Amino acid sequence: MERTIDIDRERARVAREAAALARPRIWTDTIGALATTAWRAVSSAAPDAPLVLLGAAASAAGAPAIGPVRSEPAAIAGAQRLVRRGGPAYIKLGQFVASADGILPPAWVQAFAWCRDDAPRLDTRIVRDVIARELGEDALAVVEEEALAAGSIGQVHRAWLPDGTPVVVKVRRPGLRRRLRSDIGALALAAAGAERMSEDVAALNLPGFVELFAQLTLEELDFRLEAHNLVQSAAIYRDCGLDFVQVPRPIDGLVTSRVLVMEHVAGVPYDRAGEELDADVDGERLLQLAIGGVLTSTLLHGVFHGDLHAGNVLVRHDGTFALVDFGICGRLSEEQRGALGAYLMGFAAGDAAAQIHALRRFGAIPADADADALVAELGAELERLGHRTDGAVTFERLGDTVGRQLAILSRNGFRMPKGLVLFFKNLLYLSSFAAAIAPQADLFSTIERALGDLDAEHAARLGAALAA
Repeated sequence: MERTIDIDRERARVAREAAALARPRIWTDTIGALATTAWRAVSSAAPDAPLVLLGAAASAAGAPAIGPVRSEPAAIAGAQRLVRRGGPAYIKLGQFVASADGILPPAWVQAFAWCRDDAPRLDTRIVRDVIARELGEDALAVVEEEALAAGSIGQVHRAWLPDGTPVVVKVRRPGLRRRLRSDIGALALAAAGAERMSEDVAALNLPGFVELFAQLTLEELDFRLEAHNLVQSAAIYRDCGLDFVQVPRPIDGLVTSRVLVMEHVAGVPYDRAGEELDADVDGERLLQLAIGGVLTSTLLHGVFHGDLHAGNVLVRHDGTFALVDFGICGRLSEEQRGALGAYLMGFAAGDAAAQIHALRRFGAIPADADADALVAELGAELERLGHRTDGAVTFERLGDTVGRQLAILSRNGFRMPKGLVLFFKNLLYLSSFAAAIAPQADLFSTIERALGDLDAEHAARLGAALAA
């Protein structure tokens, strides 16, 4: 077993490590990773595949766009081959692309959807060996042969404790830390080299994206951090009165940096809920609960699940949710929560000036940016988007709205901090969620109903956060 760690200190250490990895340096393993990446790209008949993939992933995270992302089939196919042959770091880049519905062209999003939970499987013998080394031979009575899911960082299996309790065990891929460090170093060198060769590419701020990518990835490597996210998130949902959200509980004594054992929670991924649960699904009610949950926990506590794709949001037969995979969580300071609340109010009102002011408070817009020009450009786009049938804004159009705003803001020097990147991703996931279960729901009226369902205490606290 591993000793208890100081969570805050460990997160700070990870941030420092990510910043160091993102600075281009020549090390033996980095040269090897670059050579291997170059070979994969050339053998895929796509020499520019690494830069194309990196640019698409950076755009998905809100980096400035230098023009439309290349969507010709050959470019996408080359990037796909690189991801399939390139290992965990490249699958993680594919996950960024897959989460960008509304920001990137649909062909990109669809091409990389498999990266979310269908990475190459580990042999179950390897999984069992890791569990035995980390927890001991007798920690689990049974580990199911077939994996529930396989991602870039870990693989998940159903299992049972010696007393017969059903659980889920998540195992980190062996040798992953060294492989990711060398590949991130190679990406940092590639990004720096591309910047020096082209002013247009320099506008993408690829090194800044590589640092964000490194931080998110390295945090996911330590399952002790994820266990803390699970415990903290469950406590927050209880405090907010969100009794319709279940979070798996880590099993005491069965958590290390490489293995996480947690209680098993049942449910159906939301994109299959209508098909598998049929009459049990009230789409508009579920959407209302989801919106209320995301806004309340984020604005009151500043901690939120950072990766709400369909595989991580399970719908249960009783009309409640279960959330899984807390490897990525967003965290906002009190000042950032106030700025986010102000942004959401400006977004709901279609007020470009309020949105720009709020994003500047958040630290997302440089102090020397021309705010008036930015407000004028954003205002014109909002006016164009405001011409809608019967005044309704459906969630189906939310992705398009957010994507267009990000494109405008990025062209003017917009740089999203990590917490804002994750929250905007959640807005896009809510759009996909609504399209799957309540495609005709009106955005603003659904938000109003969700907030109207809060009890007096939480409504007052949320109102204070929004007014901050």
